[in-house]
Amino acid sequence: MRWAGLLPPSTNAAYGGAAVSAWFLGLSALGSLVPGLIHYGLPDGGAGTIAGIDLSTRRETIVAVFAWYGALQIPHGLAQLAVALRYRTLVPLFLLLVILERGLVALDAWFGRGAGDHHPPEHYTTVAQAALAVVFLLLSMRPRKVVTP
Repeated sequence: MRWAGLLPPSTNAAYGGAAVSAWFLGLSALGSLVPGLIHYGLPDGGAGTIAGIDLSTRRETIVAVFAWYGALQIPHGLAQLAVALRYRTLVPLFLLLVILERGLVALDAWFGRGAGDHHPPEHYTTVAQAALAVVFLLLSMRPRKVVTP
């Protein structure tokens, strides 16, 4: 199988936004990939060991949901990484998706069904990531200033 036909040519040369926005998207990719690998790979998906969820009842269901979420996070993170490194014209769109995803997670974690007395680390980083993504989205849509000698 030839891998060259898998990915289209890079669009980085056509990207006019801030390079730092693409780097932030790359960091967001790691913020999807690492938890995804944890949720999918750890025996408890990180539910008990990291999130502190009581697994004495419904352990199989909780661990299965964590693995399912990890299985979604891994390809999403890979797509973010591909955009950050190779298809930068899509950076604004993917930052908008980060804002939507992290915003919905934050709303649920703090005010919805996931709200409670205990907040795992992701609840805090989600709010910060959503806010930062808004800043980097705006920067990604601002045309770069060309400096002439």
